[in-house]
Amino acid sequence: MGNIIGPVTRPNLSFYNQTAGRIEGLSLFLSFAARSLILLSGVYALFNLILAGYAFLSAADDPKKIQGASSRVLHSLLGILFATGSVVMAAIFGKIIFNDWGYLLQFRVFTP
Repeated sequence: MGNIIGPVTRPNLSFYNQTAGRIEGLSLFLSFAARSLILLSGVYALFNLILAGYAFLSAADDPKKIQGASSRVLHSLLGILFATGSVVMAAIFGKIIFNDWGYLLQFRVFTP
């Protein structure tokens, strides 16, 4: 029986780049983690916004339920605003200070 998966190559696990003089694996991991957290916060806020809209539609003239649903909508919109605003502000400050839009959005770990 032949190999149905194909060849499996070993991944590059070296965290230290000799030519650049910096740790790359850790900075890539931190950048991925930060971007994932921002993405997950946006997805959570969107999901919460959909559930709040459903709660608002099913409130049926109950002022307590309407108030709870409207505050949930407000909190979801504020969450989306903060998640996108933090990325935009980091890009603007990176451009102003370092003349690079993505400078503050990527973690860089340098060795002494």
